[in-house]
Amino acid sequence: MWFKNLAIYRFTEPFSLSAELLEQKLQQHPFRPCGSHDEFSFGWTAPLGRASDALVHANNGFMMISAKKEEKVVPASVINEMLQDRISEIEEREARKLPAKERGRIKDELIFELLPRAFSFSKKTFAYIDSRGGWLVVDAASAKKAEDLLSNLRQCLGSLPVVPIGASVKPAGVMTQWLLDNGAPKDILIEDECELRSPEEEGGIIRCKRHDLALPEIKNHLDSGKQVIKLAISWADRLSFVLDEGLAVKRLKFLDLIQEQAADIEAFDETEQFDADFSIMSAELAQFIPRLLELFNVEGNA
Repeated sequence: MWFKNLAIYRFTEPFSLSAELLEQKLQQHPFRPCGSHDEFSFGWTAPLGRASDALVHANNGFMMISAKKEEKVVPASVINEMLQDRISEIEEREARKLPAKERGRIKDELIFELLPRAFSFSKKTFAYIDSRGGWLVVDAASAKKAEDLLSNLRQCLGSLPVVPIGASVKPAGVMTQWLLDNGAPKDILIEDECELRSPEEEGGIIRCKRHDLALPEIKNHLDSGKQVIKLAISWADRLSFVLDEGLAVKRLKFLDLIQEQAADIEAFDETEQFDADFSIMSAELAQFIPRLLELFNVEGNA
């Protein structure tokens, strides 16, 4: 349940729904498996899985939700091979060249035929709402995955007044200055990974892993105008992660101080363990997110 990525959104208006009302809204769009001819299905599922069928798991004012997406996969190579065979058969039989529009229609018909036999896979995306802090946090490594969840949540609620926290800032300049001056704040430790990009529209990118970022060669790249667009850092000996230029947190790890706190809690079943982990994680992130925004002077930071 521990989040591995943070796509953080700020509510522009207070989120006033209780867990009970949010549950009612989500119950209108529960996850259902794909039908025989559906390419995908998206809906809400219980965060606790088999341990509880509730679509909202509330704890200390935080509300965890989970979206599930199932997709059917028909390999492109299979489609293309069967499509070419079908087109060749029709062209030979009718002695004519099929136009692009007719080829497209045949391809659509072929996909429709193959879907009932297609392999399907599903993935869950977790998120939680911090109504007191004014945040919606999605465990998603890509903006598209986060936006899929937000779009479906917006459909359920009618509106969802949130904005990405990195929408109005340029963290690259701040991270670049940290490396140039060796002047990161005291609670920030720069680790051994970064990504640098030239300012030109299609500028070159340099990726460094397991590398001492204080070496002169890194400073030379920065002096030539390259900027830091990704940086591996740790915060207060509690969290480590890679931060990108949109303030998205990737490869998040909760360090020993947090893990020891979680290990000290004795849980008797899956629900209690989930509750304990969620409580510790959400409380920790409630401290971290305002500090993250403070570091980058993000507007709207309370």
